[in-house]
This record gives sequence, C-alpha cells and structure tokens, in this order.
Amino acid sequence: MHAMQYELTLPADYDPGIIHARVARVGHLLDGWEGLGLKAYLLRERGRHGSPVSQYAPFYLWNTVEGMNAFLWGGGFQGLSDDFGRPTVRQWTGLAYEEGVAAGASAPFALRRRRPVPDGVVLADVMREAVEETGRLAREDGAVLAAAAVDTSRWETVHFSLWEHDTPKADGDLFQVLHLSAPGRAALPGGRQW
Repeated sequence: MHAMQYELTLPADYDPGIIHARVARVGHLLDGWEGLGLKAYLLRERGRHGSPVSQYAPFYLWNTVEGMNAFLWGGGFQGLSDDFGRPTVRQWTGLAYEEGVAAGASAPFALRRRRPVPDGVVLADVMREAVEETGRLAREDGAVLAAAAVDTSRWETVHFSLWEHDTPKADGDLFQVLHLSAPGRAALPGGRQW
C-alpha cells in the first residue's frame, strides 16, 4: 500500500461550491482506476469543525505504484494542475490498513493526523505503535476504515481514517468527504504491511 495526498489551500473567501461542483463533475472518473485502493475527495472549510483554513486535499491509498504513476503522469493529475497549479504531492509508504467496525457504512468524514518521528527513538517501536493505533481507530464507534503510513524522507507518520460521523475519538484534521472512489478497497492489504 502506498498513501498520497496533495493540499490546495484556498482563499478565505473562496466559494466551496466550486469544489463541490468540480468533484460532482470529475469524481466518478477514478471509480474504476486500475491500481487505486481508494481516493477520498476531501474538503475542509475555515471555521467549520475547528479548521483554520479552507482546503481541498484528496487522499489516496494505492494498491500499485503503477496505478499511482499512471494517475500522476497519464493525465488524471494534469487537469488539477492545469486548473490550480501543480501542488506538492506527499507520499508515504504503507504501515497498516484495517477495515473499521462500520466498514459497510457511508463515510462523510475523514480524519488525518501527521506526526514527526522524533530523533533518537527505536524506529521499530514507533512503527509498531502506528500499527496499533490503526487497529484502535478501526475499533472505534463509527470507524469505516483506518490506515497508517510513513514518509522516510521527512520522518513523519500519517494516520488516515474514514468515519460515519463527525466526532471521531482521535486527534487530527477533520475533512468532509465529497466523494469516495474505491475500486480496489477490497484488495488493500489488511494488517501490518511488513
């Protein structure tokens, strides 16, 4: 599994309806994308759910690097770059994935938490804790799924989870899920990724 996200921070007076309309127009295009586990089309609005900014920030879990590369280099990403400018694309190597206790429910909310990996720690312990946290999140009421990954160029972990409600028992940035493309969700490898 490979995780990926880019963020487009929007002006404070930006009409979120523009993003809603964009996702309604193009969201279905990845519903059958080869190699994609899932893409959550995420939006947070300044002043809602404690967000200090307005941001469009799709989050991806890829089953294959080939699928990710086909998206980035094969035209899927070009339309966004043409419309908004080319954003920095963050990538993380998968640590864990778990279906949640509400796996069959809709997921109108997502939570993302990034944390630095401190210097001087035993890396295996930090990664084990990230895997355990993924399992804990998946067992929480309303959890649809949970995943963890690590960026070894920045030494940062990310936890990503989908929820059927807007009050998850976890810290992080809360987003609205405008659309979920999940053609390969069932193929995402469960449990620890090594």
